[in-house]
Amino acid sequence: MIRTVLAASVAALAAAACATISQSTHNAVTPVQAQDSYYVKGHNAVATRAAERGGQRAKNVILFIGDGMGISTITATRIYAGQQKGLDGESYQLAMEKLPYSAFSKTYTHDSQVADSAPTATAMTTGVKSYNGTLGITQNANIKDCTSARTNGTTSLWEIAEDAGMATGVISTARITHATPAATYVETTERDWESDKDVSPTGKGAGCTDIASDLIAWQGKHGNGFDVILGGGRTNFLPATMMDPEYPNQKGNRTDGRNLVEEWKAGAPNRTAVTDRAGFNAFNWNSDGQILGLFEPSHMRYELDRARDGKGEPSIAEMTKAAITRLSRNPNGYVMMVEGGRVDHALHEGDAHRALGDAEALDEAIAAAVATTDPKDTLIIVTADHSHTLIIQGYPQRGNPILGLVKENNEPVKARDGKPYTTLSFANGPGSVCKPQNDGKYLCDRADLTNVDTTALGFLQQSLVPLGSETHGGEDVAIFAGGPGANLFSGAVEENEIFHVMARSLGLVEQAPAR
Repeated sequence: MIRTVLAASVAALAAAACATISQSTHNAVTPVQAQDSYYVKGHNAVATRAAERGGQRAKNVILFIGDGMGISTITATRIYAGQQKGLDGESYQLAMEKLPYSAFSKTYTHDSQVADSAPTATAMTTGVKSYNGTLGITQNANIKDCTSARTNGTTSLWEIAEDAGMATGVISTARITHATPAATYVETTERDWESDKDVSPTGKGAGCTDIASDLIAWQGKHGNGFDVILGGGRTNFLPATMMDPEYPNQKGNRTDGRNLVEEWKAGAPNRTAVTDRAGFNAFNWNSDGQILGLFEPSHMRYELDRARDGKGEPSIAEMTKAAITRLSRNPNGYVMMVEGGRVDHALHEGDAHRALGDAEALDEAIAAAVATTDPKDTLIIVTADHSHTLIIQGYPQRGNPILGLVKENNEPVKARDGKPYTTLSFANGPGSVCKPQNDGKYLCDRADLTNVDTTALGFLQQSLVPLGSETHGGEDVAIFAGGPGANLFSGAVEENEIFHVMARSLGLVEQAPAR
């Protein structure tokens, strides 16, 4: 438990900060989690910096999250993107790196040194740290009792924005019920309860609900609900008796018989649900209509696969640009999350190539946002929820393919086992050099990569510790920011302070120190 001491000097600093910032048109509120110790500490840390530096009000906020996009992934993506364009990869600059302010984000959670995506997203959307595996709840919840979420919940920035009459949107290349996007709207002790099929008998008996149905219920609780919802995961919204609209061999997941897509459409006039690029392109983004786009039964395709086989899905950059067009119609401004969710999935699979492809695609979305917004009124933040165990190693010569073997003087460098190795590898995961034997023991012997095309799509980088899925990493991740309020990022900050910067810049929460 964090113990916070509030001094009169902090109150004076906060008052000074308010004086340097123009008044917001929004009525500031106090979120239900305002007495949580993590909230108090984050609130006061940002208030202190605002008092020292001043600030400006933002009309809009776009939060980009590269799920699992640690520093090594950003560096590798920079080199990869530059080399893909025929440029010098090492000196290339990603769009995110051109934003004028940066900081480190400390991603630990209330109960873990190494975080998962649920509480880290919650930190950014609500301003508190919580438990691995949970969404939208505080440290006071009992994670073994799903009903405790009802009395230990939070108010997300997206809920506050909706109540204030702003437009809201959430975009993800993962399932829209997955951890990161769900943190904008759900309160649950179980991040994996994405459909009613996933809810335990005990949970059902206690009246606890699934995330997909919570999204539909949310649409009527806060304003008119999300104006833009784009991502994957439609199987969690469709009944088990219904065939998928694109894949005739697949059906929905829901065992309660509900068609949540139809329920969402019936919840308000002028709502459109789409499942493919044709529907996406047909929607009038210059209208006031609301759109629910669910482009895959589960997660959306990896960018390199989507681009290669012509699958009928919009890119994350296309979704971002279209959403900005729609959300910008609201004179009160908007709040939007854009998640490159599949960066994380590729890293879990030990597939650096696909991870870099999705990270580059996210950067293209960032570039699109920068090009279509005004830095005088839109705060853009780019960060990750946590890192991974991806390693950049050896002494490869300048210009060496980032996915290739380590070479010096154009010759592969060999390790002490006499075999070459790649610039990128993982500390653990499915590419482990340790393989199970018939006697149940593991033999660690690296494969010889001399005649292997390590740049081919599908190659898994070698790792040490044998795991079915590579794990997250616990080191700090980067924050890049530009626009009103971006100056409040510097040094190493707590991840939950991201919420406080966004909320303060928009004028949506009370500015006096929390008590």
